[in-house]
Amino acid sequence: MNTNFKEKINKENIPQHVAIIMDGNGRWAKKQGKERIFGHQHGVDSVRNVCEASAELGVKYLTLYTFSKENWNRPKEEVDALMKMLVYTIGQEEKTLMDNNIRLENIGDTSELGQEAKEALLAMIEKTKANSGMTLILALNYSARWEIIEMVKQISAEVKQGKIEEKSIDENTISSYLTTKQIPDVDLLIRTSGELRISNFLLWQIAYSELYFTEVLWPDFTKEEFYKAVCDYQNRERRFGKTSEQIVN
Repeated sequence: MNTNFKEKINKENIPQHVAIIMDGNGRWAKKQGKERIFGHQHGVDSVRNVCEASAELGVKYLTLYTFSKENWNRPKEEVDALMKMLVYTIGQEEKTLMDNNIRLENIGDTSELGQEAKEALLAMIEKTKANSGMTLILALNYSARWEIIEMVKQISAEVKQGKIEEKSIDENTISSYLTTKQIPDVDLLIRTSGELRISNFLLWQIAYSELYFTEVLWPDFTKEEFYKAVCDYQNRERRFGKTSEQIVN
């Protein structure tokens, strides 16, 4: 008997920030006897479904690991195809973003993107900036180590200029210099395809996240699979270093 996970979700306990490592596009395509880009193309449907499902549930922030800095090491033809697909997809998904009142943002390094991809991304960020529902964050050309290095450089410069006292640096200081400075830490991190790795994604921001790993390949990750992950999250006890008794009391 199929379980309707959406009906099981407690609307009073929705994760505020969900982040997803969308893995398995290439393996999915290989199973179909196709090139890797075929899997990425079909993965766009999963992005749309998860965005809609998140907005419907009331998730405030959804971060998708779209392209890592390490992904530039993939075969050039695949990278070129991904960039072309990115430009096309951003334009095609305007209706989805507007219909669901979703604002688009990016936390990656846009300086290394091609001009066409950069312009398409910035144009859609501008078009959706007045939307007041969920914020969709693309981690595009992103790496957590890159982000942390940039944060250290910025804080070091501020200390050198006397704008920050070294002894005053704390967790809040560091968070305020990250690309996610106006975004709450991740409540739920999902990774598809059965891989049990973080892959250099939001290392600071997932310090107390609930981790959810599934064997499902990304192009097969449906709304129902997303609801299933949220249900699993709601069955966890989030203690943040405290004991169960302290949480209850």
